Amino acid sequence: MNQSARQDLRISIFVGIIAGILIIPILPNIGLRFSPAEKILVAFGLMAFTPLGYLFSYWLSKWFPLMIQFIRFGITGGLNGLIYLGVLNLLINATKIAAGLYYSLFVSIAVIVAIVNSYFWHKYWVFRAGESGGGNREFIKFVLVNLVSLGISVGVASFVVNVIGAPIGISESLWANVGAVSAVFVTLFWNFFGSKYVVF
Repeated sequence: MNQSARQDLRISIFVGIIAGILIIPILPNIGLRFSPAEKILVAFGLMAFTPLGYLFSYWLSKWFPLMIQFIRFGITGGLNGLIYLGVLNLLINATKIAAGLYYSLFVSIAVIVAIVNSYFWHKYWVFRAGESGGGNREFIKFVLVNLVSLGISVGVASFVVNVIGAPIGISESLWANVGAVSAVFVTLFWNFFGSKYVVF
């Protein structure tokens, strides 16, 4: 393993630790009730999953060189996803609103917070464009790509929550998270290829 890969592994361990800490307060907000010991197990599982995912992609990169960049993107995306869900659930819990126009507004706020975090991770780690000299132009392109992502996210999440609606037996707050996660999966590939080929 070369020095760059070792650095990536250290970063993936760091991100795994952050993700493990962030998941603990999110679990009860999505209707999952765990004992304190189970929460710790989930957190440690996430902490271990992140570097293991990196090591697996490092192995695959012998045949598919793009895998390293894609797993960096995935690790960063996982962190952004937890930030996104954390902000969304904080707003839902603070207002007790999990549907309607305010839900769409909450999704927008959560996506914007995740976009700001995402820019720095993508520039300096995922695409290693820290010395690209793109400056303001690069940031504007990033914002434009992510505005499309924001539109897709709000549209998909709002459709799932406000049009389809929560099935019988599923709470509104849990369904709000289902809508949010659905949007993440829809925007994943747009964000990767938009960042790689348009921004960095």
